[in-house]
Amino acid sequence: MKITPLSIPDVLLIEPQVYHDQRGYFLESFNQARFEQQLGRPVHFVQDNHSHSVHKVLRGLHYQLGKPQGKLIRVTQGEVFDVAVDLRESSPTFGQWTGGILSAENHHQLWIPEGFAHGFYVLSSTADLHYKATDFWYPQGERTLRWDDPAIAIRWPLSQTPIVSAKDEQGHYFESSDKYA
Repeated sequence: MKITPLSIPDVLLIEPQVYHDQRGYFLESFNQARFEQQLGRPVHFVQDNHSHSVHKVLRGLHYQLGKPQGKLIRVTQGEVFDVAVDLRESSPTFGQWTGGILSAENHHQLWIPEGFAHGFYVLSSTADLHYKATDFWYPQGERTLRWDDPAIAIRWPLSQTPIVSAKDEQGHYFESSDKYA
């Protein structure tokens, strides 16, 4: 497993070792001991989620107050542009974003620690995104940051207007919130 810090060093790109042969391939998608060793701290996952989306769907940017979730994300079918926004007010990268392409073909994973908003845009005809979360869904603390907020200025690879849920369309702007953690 190769781990590369992104432009926000706490967000990690994980490239598992893939073993190919005439039958197909094998990879270890998660190993608790190796993950914690690489991270340098214990991580306890409590929930696995699966999102299936069609082309041009943009989901996010989601986060939770009170019970923030760390997420280990991978795509098992299709391709997405995955994004994390740092909402840790004491962080030198507060308000900045990072991201990259996750696909079934490249097998890359993204570790997004607690204190970040998360979102993704589907580049393929459909995509299946799976992620482990370090805390349970907490509807009372659920929040959405606008995907098109000019203060964050995410460079989404959009070919046209994305398909966004009503909840995500009503997300708040970064500078209008007084609390993130």
